[in-house]
Amino acid sequence: MVTAIIGKEHYRTELIASGKTVIADEPEDLGGTDTGPAPGEFLLMSLASCTAITIRMYADRKQIPLDGVRVEVSMEKNDFKTTLKRELYFTGNLTAEHRTKLFEIAEKCPVHKTLNSPIQIETTIA
Repeated sequence: MVTAIIGKEHYRTELIASGKTVIADEPEDLGGTDTGPAPGEFLLMSLASCTAITIRMYADRKQIPLDGVRVEVSMEKNDFKTTLKRELYFTGNLTAEHRTKLFEIAEKCPVHKTLNSPIQIETTIA
């Protein structure tokens, strides 16, 4: 579970997960104080971090000589569709076969799978 708490500060929000707190906010030009990433950026960070971790786990398990991975995720929206664009950058002494396999593994990251599945949000008032 994740908890979001906002008071009267525009629009600084405390997010609490597993006993850890991070701050979400809006940029100053939208009335926020720019003290943390905007809410939509957390979605992108979730996909980017899950992808990087999934690739790292696989590379470690298969002893692939991956020195590092950088994942960049951006979002494009229009009236009909939202597209997340993900770019993978690998460093290390990798063969073409390694790179292809790491690309395939990126597609199996749990957040990627969740975002590609139908999502239903149920809201209640407590």
